[in-house]
Amino acid sequence: MPAQIRMLRYPDAGSTRDVWKLTQDEPTAPAEGEIAVAIDTISIDPGMSGWITDKRSYMPPVKPGGVMRAFGVGQVTQSQSANYEEGDWVTGFTGVQTHGVFHEKRLRKIDASLAPPQKFLSGLGMTGYTGFFGMSDLGRPKVGETVVVSAASGAVGSIAAQVAKAAGARVIGIAGGPEKCAYLQVELGLDHAIDYKNCNVGDALAKACPDEIDLYFDNVGGETLEAVLGLMKYQGRIVVCGAISQYDDFAGALGPANFMSVVTHSLTIRGFTMRDYMHRVPEALGWLVPAWKEGRLKMREHVIEGIEKFPDAYEMIFRGENRGKLLLKVS
Repeated sequence: MPAQIRMLRYPDAGSTRDVWKLTQDEPTAPAEGEIAVAIDTISIDPGMSGWITDKRSYMPPVKPGGVMRAFGVGQVTQSQSANYEEGDWVTGFTGVQTHGVFHEKRLRKIDASLAPPQKFLSGLGMTGYTGFFGMSDLGRPKVGETVVVSAASGAVGSIAAQVAKAAGARVIGIAGGPEKCAYLQVELGLDHAIDYKNCNVGDALAKACPDEIDLYFDNVGGETLEAVLGLMKYQGRIVVCGAISQYDDFAGALGPANFMSVVTHSLTIRGFTMRDYMHRVPEALGWLVPAWKEGRLKMREHVIEGIEKFPDAYEMIFRGENRGKLLLKVS
């Protein structure tokens, strides 16, 4: 039976548990230029919090009563498009649902012969592209530089950290808990890992970065960004990918108290989203796919099964309980 998760209203501060509703509406038949898709897996992303607020963000909010926005992968079951055939695997904004009908331009094909389809929601998908472009195109790490990545065991952070390491940089990852820190050093080969849950991040960074920080890839904002700013090298670079520590108040996120370091140390700060890079996705895949196949790039997924588990998965990602890219298998 087709099923959807709808957002009934914009959430108040605190829990979002009561804003979701599971519905079971049959999709319409595809019209000319449309395809029907059986959705297999969707991506659970911190950025979802910015999609369910009526405050200004980088894309329009989900409308109350609408299907919750999400990236997904699925297989074409019917096609009224010359560009898609039954059986093609596709990805894009599918929403949190088991079935959907989409205009052909809203989704793009993926080559399931290269990797399992769910990988295109992980390291070979939007999170992989984000980590790759954010680090390689904006961060531009150099041999011997000191690079710090926050939320480094997460889906984006782990890719960014490995891209920096591949460029010859000395990479320090920040993550929460001994298991995640061990993953960074043992599995990903980072030079050092800092457990923000069990130490003072500023003190630990000062010890790990005696020559200061050349490049910081920021996924969390807040106190961690504040600690890093005080240790940045003159003319250092900061790439701002996210601020998960402040996603509970997306529109009211505060800047660091020592922001004048940007002036005194002539720092460059650059924010971005993947909409800046969608035209360059093939370039990212050209690096990511061979690196993964040859074992130079590692990625892991944390898969939850059942569309009805969406509220649990949504809350899990903000508690940092996932181990790898958080995915929800909906069918």
